[in-house]
Parts: sequence; C-alpha cells; structure tokens
Amino acid sequence: VEAVTHMKTIVSELNALQSFSSTKLKSYAEKINASYEIVKLTKDKKSLPVPNFSAGGIATPADASLMMQLGAESVFVGSGIFKAKDPEGMANAVVEATTYFDDPNIVCKVSTGLKKAMEGLDISQIPEDQLLQKRGW
Repeated sequence: VEAVTHMKTIVSELNALQSFSSTKLKSYAEKINASYEIVKLTKDKKSLPVPNFSAGGIATPADASLMMQLGAESVFVGSGIFKAKDPEGMANAVVEATTYFDDPNIVCKVSTGLKKAMEGLDISQIPEDQLLQKRGW
C-alpha cells in the first residue's frame, strides 16, 4: 500500500526530529523549505501541525486500521470503496475499522463476510504517461 510507505516515512522523520539540536533543526528547516517555527512546533508536538489525511491504496478495513496504527489521524478513501463489490458495506466496515483501529476484535468482526474488495493494479501495468510522479515540471 502506497499510503503505508508514506506513513512510515512521516513517522520516521518525526522521530528523527526528536534528536535534532536547535542548529540542526534550523538547517533541516532550510533544507525542506519550511519555517523554523513550524519545524520546531512539529518537533515539540511530535506530530504534524495539520491533520494527516492518509490516502493511496486504502481499500479494506485492515488497510484503514493499519494506517491509524501507524499514526494517521484519518484516512481518505475513494476508489477503494466505490470499486468494491458492495460499496456501502465496505464503507461502513472501513469507518468502523478507522474508529476502532486499536481493537483487533472489532476490526476482525467488521472485516468478516465482506464482498470482494477493489481489484488492485500493479504500478508496472500503468502506462508511464499516466503516472502522476512523471507529470509537472
């Protein structure tokens, strides 16, 4: 899941900030083109100064629960729900799994008996001109 990779990177960088001295924090802020104050706030809060909406490959209750366990504050779903065999059932299960992400019994219960999730698409099957990371300047 693409979102898992991004979430792990965010958590790793948040953890790394904890060891930064004031000088290193200033240098890091310049490197990422952010204000020192925002980077310092992020270090002090040990979280991003904005809600972290995780998206990208979240198609099942287990995906949603995992993202929350990794530190996301919310999840954003789209085609993962709408392309499931039972969108309403999948949406309800994802909401429950997001709400009760830290209770494996509830996540298991809401994941049981669901119709088929959205079909995945391997990145190697996407034509290069349709890859978002290849767009722009």
